[in-house]
Amino acid sequence: MRLFLITVMMATGTTFLSAQNEDPFLWLEEVDGKKALEWVEEKNRHSLDILKSQAHYQGIFEKNLEIYNSQDRIPAPSLMGEYVYNFWQDADHERGIWRRCTKVSYTGGNPEWETLIDLDEMSGNDGIQWVFKGAEGLFPGYDRFMVSLSKGGGDAVVIREFDINSKSFVEEGFALPESKGGVSWLDKDKLLVAAGFGEGTMTSSGYPRQVKIWERDTPIEKAKIVFEGERSDVGSFGRVINKAGNQYVIIVRALTFYTSSFHILRNGNIVSLDLPADSNLAGILNDRLILSLKSDWETVTGKFSQGSLVSADYNALLQGRHDITLVVEPGERSGITSVSSSLNNLLVNILTNVRSELYRYSFEKEKWVGSRVDTPDHGTISIGSVDMNTDEYFFWYENFLTPSTLYFGNARENSVRLIRALPAFFDPEKYKVWQYETKSADGTMIPYFVVGSANMEENRENPTLLYAYGGFEIPMRPFYSAVFGTSWLEKGGVFVLANIRGGGEFGPQWHQAGLKEKRQNVFDDFHAVAEDLIERNITSGRKLGIQGGSNGGLLVGVAITQRPDLYGAAVCQVPLLDMKRYNKLLAGASWVGEYGNPDIPEEWEFIRKYSPYHNLRENQSYPEVFFTTSTRDDRVHPGHARKMVARMSEMGYNVYYYENTEGGHAGASTNEQRARTSALGFTYLLMKLSD
Repeated sequence: MRLFLITVMMATGTTFLSAQNEDPFLWLEEVDGKKALEWVEEKNRHSLDILKSQAHYQGIFEKNLEIYNSQDRIPAPSLMGEYVYNFWQDADHERGIWRRCTKVSYTGGNPEWETLIDLDEMSGNDGIQWVFKGAEGLFPGYDRFMVSLSKGGGDAVVIREFDINSKSFVEEGFALPESKGGVSWLDKDKLLVAAGFGEGTMTSSGYPRQVKIWERDTPIEKAKIVFEGERSDVGSFGRVINKAGNQYVIIVRALTFYTSSFHILRNGNIVSLDLPADSNLAGILNDRLILSLKSDWETVTGKFSQGSLVSADYNALLQGRHDITLVVEPGERSGITSVSSSLNNLLVNILTNVRSELYRYSFEKEKWVGSRVDTPDHGTISIGSVDMNTDEYFFWYENFLTPSTLYFGNARENSVRLIRALPAFFDPEKYKVWQYETKSADGTMIPYFVVGSANMEENRENPTLLYAYGGFEIPMRPFYSAVFGTSWLEKGGVFVLANIRGGGEFGPQWHQAGLKEKRQNVFDDFHAVAEDLIERNITSGRKLGIQGGSNGGLLVGVAITQRPDLYGAAVCQVPLLDMKRYNKLLAGASWVGEYGNPDIPEEWEFIRKYSPYHNLRENQSYPEVFFTTSTRDDRVHPGHARKMVARMSEMGYNVYYYENTEGGHAGASTNEQRARTSALGFTYLLMKLSD
């Protein structure tokens, strides 16, 4: 979601009962008269028997597992103090280890790792399949952490205090039971906490609505409530930022997914800030709050355009005044994808025609001065970790044919140096990348990338996989995937990444063009790319497969029900499919700002037209879809996929189904699970699209 907001975000006759905050394994569900897990085992067994018997499966699985466990992978760095922290999984550490090394040894290319937590050992001792979900360090020494652990990969976490020096959890230390939410250190003996505190303390979306200050050696029930939202909100969240000798305590009340009120806790009092409700709070630098604008904003200091990045004087805001300064206003075919702040500089990642450019901005003489960082072109840049108390940071670069490469930067000096590059897992010289665009139903031009053999023939016979997302202002950017390369490109496949509306490729207006009653634009864009691939003779309907997860799973569900003639195969992962009840399941109520509210008749009218579950029809030419989900998904309920499979089966359609019993919304928790799930997907695609 937004920074500071969520660091955590059947067939007819079928009964479907759910409780918002129960363990997913305990939900009382039935499918076709069977208990849900009995039904899942039956469906899994049928699909696995077929897919694992295919010639490609074992080879793909073994290669994928080798890639996921490879020691050549680059350990993702997290900068805190003089150390680099990393979570690592491989063949010897199935559930993983949390570890650290000195910054000097890491940047010198010879990290000397010190294991802090062994999750395999911990899982064995506790009899729980723990999944690491991050750690919040105590500034400035980082000798204590609040470690978040999930039972099986869900969003809800157990949070426990950890002592770095003893490498152990603190007995009688801070500990929170399983809940969605998070904590932030105020000092060694006080936490800012947003979590589930019992009955009535969570929103209808399943997120916290209370923020408390919890003092050491007091029960959580005695923690002081400093802020409380409404049950109908998405949630309320708190964050403590220590920077340049100052501490800022920020509380965000998420009214909807895209609107919030912003508050400061100061001297025990809440001060509400007069800021646009739809702006994103992107950080703080030089006593100025950094805001990303989702609509035009007119103030006494000027008018600022939608999509711009601006700063607001912190002390003036506390006094109810606006002192606003423009940082950068992206162009028409550009959008800001991320903003990070070091001690003295802003790092602004701008996407221009779906290619990343990184800029550094500093506040000098009451205005922002920017310069481009010397990064590689024609690819994707991702900020890895920024030390807010120095000007040092890590960033990644990659594209479809260039393996991920890690750089270490100094924003004060505007210098970068290469740390390490991932080796190529497939020969990039054999492939080529094209960028095309096509006209959607309303005339909007939609860009997309094609990755295929350098000698690809335009004969309509190429097995082609089309991938998109189209929602929540999330851009789809070029990426390097050894698994895609070896499992798909090397098997003769073509890969297509579509930059459809609903995403964030060209700023907030690109996203807003696919909201609510405009949702059909997203689907029309996707169909238009499919049609253009066919018109260019790259592929044909029987050779074109599609894939998407979560909101992308909804996209796939709509695609097969609206235009089954265009697609020969479909992989639908952890999807939303029943759009009549999505807002009543788990985090679904938080997405009403994206899709609309099906409980309002006028809004259900436009949702109904595309809801995949409600638009299934008999005697259609649907592809044999492969649905995947996770029993432990506590964000998008597995019932979406189960209901769709049950209804399609009842109508006589052959479908494939795989439900992993853990993994949360990611669908997998270990490298073996990731290798298996991806191998099943590629095996299915090769089975359906290759002769």
